[in-house]
Amino acid sequence: MSYYVSPRFLDKVAIHITKNFMDLPGVRVPVILGVHGRKGEGKSFQCELVFKLMGIEPVRMSAGELESPDAGDPVRLIRSRYREAADLIKVRGKMCVLLINDLDAGAGRIDKTTQYTVNTQLVNGTLMNIADNPTDVQLPGSYETEPTPRVPIIVTGNDFSTLYAPLVRDGRMDKFYWEPSLEDRLGIVAGIFEEDRLSAADVDRLVATFPNQSVDFFGALRSRVYDEQVRAFIRQVGVDRVSSHLVNNPDKTLSAGRAQVTLEHLIGLGSEMVTEQNRLVRSQLAQAYVSGQGVTAESAAPKNPVQNGQKSSFVERPLEHNAAVDFAAVTPPKDWPSHVSIAHIERLLEQSLRKGGRLSLEIASPREKSGNIWRSWPWSQAPENAARAVEGIMDCVKANPRSYIKLIGYNPKTQTRLLEEMIVRPPQ
Repeated sequence: MSYYVSPRFLDKVAIHITKNFMDLPGVRVPVILGVHGRKGEGKSFQCELVFKLMGIEPVRMSAGELESPDAGDPVRLIRSRYREAADLIKVRGKMCVLLINDLDAGAGRIDKTTQYTVNTQLVNGTLMNIADNPTDVQLPGSYETEPTPRVPIIVTGNDFSTLYAPLVRDGRMDKFYWEPSLEDRLGIVAGIFEEDRLSAADVDRLVATFPNQSVDFFGALRSRVYDEQVRAFIRQVGVDRVSSHLVNNPDKTLSAGRAQVTLEHLIGLGSEMVTEQNRLVRSQLAQAYVSGQGVTAESAAPKNPVQNGQKSSFVERPLEHNAAVDFAAVTPPKDWPSHVSIAHIERLLEQSLRKGGRLSLEIASPREKSGNIWRSWPWSQAPENAARAVEGIMDCVKANPRSYIKLIGYNPKTQTRLLEEMIVRPPQ
């Protein structure tokens, strides 16, 4: 199977690695390359394909290794892995890189509840120190005078805005936002289904049918194609004898034959997977359990239902940049609560419209807020209409008179929040 390597991705990573092994006069080359983007778009896999093309054997780390009950252990591990890569360069005479996957998951601060430990501070400080002094990386307690070979570092993640700002500044880290183009997506999906002999036209239709899905969706889709063959094998052998056939089979010759893959079958399986995704997003059962409300058919239902033929603005209504909205013409309803500042809300709505994105409301009772548990509120009014936006907020206030209410704005492309502001606090 020949996998597709994006020319843009290959160009960026190859240039970064090559520059770190060259002596460019008067040029300061960043040691770290940060590859970030949406989940499931194949950042780590594309890195591995580039390494294979360039004949590089990387030294790998993951986010789970950046924390430890003993302060300083992750720092020693980073320095040890860096020196291990430097030794490979020195001994084998080949390029080597240090790859740290999902850096933001181990060293980033996602929200106010994320624990910021001593190890997190030390990891940030160590990576900054390596970026500033890449040929003088010593283990704690060791003071060697011989310089170490320079090792380029590549880190992957979803949201690098959660990282320590001095670490990601220009000069220490080059940034590359990986968002596959349509051509990249078609090439990757064609490579996934190459052995199944799916035609180029079928690949085009498959990608067009699921335009908002990430690359790993199609890899999981191909895996699901073989479920029927695995099910038939279990029935043939017997569920009580599967272990002896697979684990204790000395020649390991058991294998499934090639499945008959058709476009219609793939679309059907893909639709089932999308349905499961939506159920996962909408269920929010954990919030119901923690809040003590119990789980009912109503609480397990989607939190943004369709009401009166109108879809929730959070899902379907993107805001337009520089939208012209006359907030001065908005008059609050007669029963507008005195403890809620409509002027403040109008300023936030105008700010969100200028930035572009989507809006939603989140609510929490005092007990839920103490546990940082927030529930989505169905906001069926169009937020680009100022009067209707205020009416929608008023409906939420009436339905939740003793709750906290937050206004949320986010970028649907990058899945990053543009705005998170408390607009209503329950009256004292």
